[in-house]
Amino acid sequence: MMYNPSSSQAFVWEVAKVSRSDRWLVYHRLHELNIPCWCPSDGSLLVEVNNCIDAILLRSTVQQLFAARPELVDWLERCWEAESVNSYQ
Repeated sequence: MMYNPSSSQAFVWEVAKVSRSDRWLVYHRLHELNIPCWCPSDGSLLVEVNNCIDAILLRSTVQQLFAARPELVDWLERCWEAESVNSYQ
C-alpha cells in the first residue's frame, strides 16, 4: 500500500508490535489529538508526524500502553521538575 503524507515535511511512521486492541486505543487517542493515522488492512498502524509535537504525542501515547509503572512515574516526575525549573527562570 502506498501512502502519501498530507505535507512534504511529514514523516509516516509504522507503530510496530502493537496488539489489535492496543492498536485501536492508540488510533483513537491520536485522532483525539488531531494526529492523522490509519489502520490498513494488513493490521499495521500508520501515523503521520508533521512536527516535533506530533512526535512527542505519539511517543507519549504509545509509552502509556507499554511502559512499566515505575518508568511512567519517573517520566512524570521529570516533567514536573522541568516545569518547576522553567517557572523560576
